[in-house]
Amino acid sequence: MRTIENLLTGFRPISLKEMAGVKLMNRVDTKYVTTRQSVCALLEMASEHYFVQEIDGKRVGAYYTMYFDTEEMSMFYRHQYDKRPRQKLRVRSYLDSKLAFLEVKTKDNHGITKKKRVVLPEFVPGTFVKTVSQMANNDFLSRHLHCNPQQLHSLIENRFERITLVNNAKTERITIDFNIRFHNFATGKEEHLPELVVIELKRDSRMPSPILPMLRTLRIKPKGFSKYCMGCSLTDESLQINRFKPRLRDIEKMQMGTASSFSSTETTKPLNI
Repeated sequence: MRTIENLLTGFRPISLKEMAGVKLMNRVDTKYVTTRQSVCALLEMASEHYFVQEIDGKRVGAYYTMYFDTEEMSMFYRHQYDKRPRQKLRVRSYLDSKLAFLEVKTKDNHGITKKKRVVLPEFVPGTFVKTVSQMANNDFLSRHLHCNPQQLHSLIENRFERITLVNNAKTERITIDFNIRFHNFATGKEEHLPELVVIELKRDSRMPSPILPMLRTLRIKPKGFSKYCMGCSLTDESLQINRFKPRLRDIEKMQMGTASSFSSTETTKPLNI
């Protein structure tokens, strides 16, 4: 039986040090959402054209993320109503290396996203944090955060596994996230999406991409996906989620095995947030 993990044995490894040399000066990011079955087919097609990142003998990395918001869910609703500028605040923890960062992501009125981060040397994944100001110095927060950090508390956490591919020409990176799980601190609800896979292609726009014709062959179309927005929508029934309903219906179909990717007729705006 083919699995994502055993298909990775057909790829040549690339080290983290070699990955640092992949410079994308004119970078374009595109997300795709599909199923494990479709990703297995994609990996079979891609093995001759890509390296897989390997760290300490591991080709699949474990990740943890904690997201923050206000009691009124102001960050979520700015996403829901597509308001800009908007921000997302999270802790991203690389479980294998035990590194963690507090990250502020800001999308401006022109649709450009910038990320700022600071190391959190003592962060323990899964720990509830009352306010974000407990975690980082006020200088970092005051410089990059648009709201009062005292109003922000940990809201939702998620765990997932990630594969990182690099093409032979070293002009693009692909991340493949799967086994995505959510836990909402406020509602206590958990959600596991075992069949759903999120692919993100980060490439130099001037260079050809070997993965694009493979994605077209498999009918995997570009569709944005925000783990934060989808996690909130799936674990809190009290939220207004009109904009996200088509995505949630697609997720349900994929979990049931009745769809291989997000619907091509779905017309909501991208959620690459």
